[in-house]
Amino acid sequence: MEGKANLESAIEQLQNGEKQMRLAGDVAGTKKAVTDILQLCFEAKDWKMLNDQIVLLSKKRGQLKQAVGAMVQQAMQYIDDTPDLETRIELIKTLNTVSAGKIYVEIERARLIKKLAKIKEEQGLIAEAADLMQEVAVETFGAMAKTEKIAFILEQVRLCLDRQDYVRAQILSRKISPRVFDADISKEKKKPKEGDNIVEEAPADIPSLLELKRIYYELMIRYYSHNNDYLEICRCYKAIYEIPSVRENPAQWIPVLRKICWYLVLSPHDPMQSSLLNSALDDKNLSEIPKFKVLLKQLVTMEVIQWTSLWNTYKDEFDTEKNLLGGFLGEKAAEDLKQRIIEHNILVVSKYYSRITLKRLAELLCLHVQEAEKHLSDMVVSKALVAKIDRPMGIVCFQVAKDSNDILNSWSMNLEKLLDLVEKSCHQIHKETMVHKTALKV
Repeated sequence: MEGKANLESAIEQLQNGEKQMRLAGDVAGTKKAVTDILQLCFEAKDWKMLNDQIVLLSKKRGQLKQAVGAMVQQAMQYIDDTPDLETRIELIKTLNTVSAGKIYVEIERARLIKKLAKIKEEQGLIAEAADLMQEVAVETFGAMAKTEKIAFILEQVRLCLDRQDYVRAQILSRKISPRVFDADISKEKKKPKEGDNIVEEAPADIPSLLELKRIYYELMIRYYSHNNDYLEICRCYKAIYEIPSVRENPAQWIPVLRKICWYLVLSPHDPMQSSLLNSALDDKNLSEIPKFKVLLKQLVTMEVIQWTSLWNTYKDEFDTEKNLLGGFLGEKAAEDLKQRIIEHNILVVSKYYSRITLKRLAELLCLHVQEAEKHLSDMVVSKALVAKIDRPMGIVCFQVAKDSNDILNSWSMNLEKLLDLVEKSCHQIHKETMVHKTALKV
């Protein structure tokens, strides 16, 4: 009791001094007075008094912004020294209440909410943690370091994915431009001009830009895996593969390169997929995993692939992905792989045949006639190729029907080529004639 009385009298003396300095507009003195009050409460381990003083000091008439900022920063240092979880949550909530709506302590408030969300997550309240994090729009904070902003938004995305809120996760992920990870961090920071916001240094626990890049793409892989968007997953793995720390370590880049190959094979055929496929084949590191080089070459080569032999060759490789970095390829992956091989075979057939019977097409694809027709129809609907099926005759026509303008244009082109040849021939004949005439004169 005596100790508490001494504490209250000491705080009262400091409050009287704080009032005089506050009304006099003495910034340094007011800051020292409020931080001393908090330090006394902390040393006495009187957490209730500490919370009360924080609220009381912040509500004083004409309280200086600098004093409130110093008080919040000082109290944040005590969070880790709280005796139990309940006291810690109470202190964080008090500081949140004090800093709410004050733009000069917005960064401190964001850090406090992040700590509170972490506690909620540890308690298993993921939905509450996600809701807390979404209250803060760090992208508008001019004074916050770029890496800290990115780390905060990535935490928001992660919590949304954990609660399976994929729509909000996508909205939040769009706040980060992938170009920001390619910025040259080696360049020296420019000195801020007069009137510019001074950007704070990021805390020590915030990862570097390249580490954040990896976290970002790993989260995007989780998002795209929900929709089975194989091409986007492949592009994410490609971005991870380009990180220097990954490229230097074979234990890291081999599993990533395997994933790139698998997701390229699983992606539907389109120009982007073809471009990535060719760039992957040009990669020298692919020779370290020869089986995958053969697999990609089979897709590039315009030859029919036998599904049974391919699956027997790569089934073990497919199963071992579960034990490697990034986990297994998904439940639908095996079905989708078969689908892609059938699509590849149909494209190969369309290159070599202008007309083919459905029965022969089904034989080439190792499918029943009905299945072959279904897969072909799906590809026509998705505009992957142009084809017409004459069902009574059982004939597939891969030729595009030309209109009259196209036919006339092709004729005019042929005529132009013919006239060019005639002109060149005449020129050659005339040249030979001139050479012979000069030879006779001599």
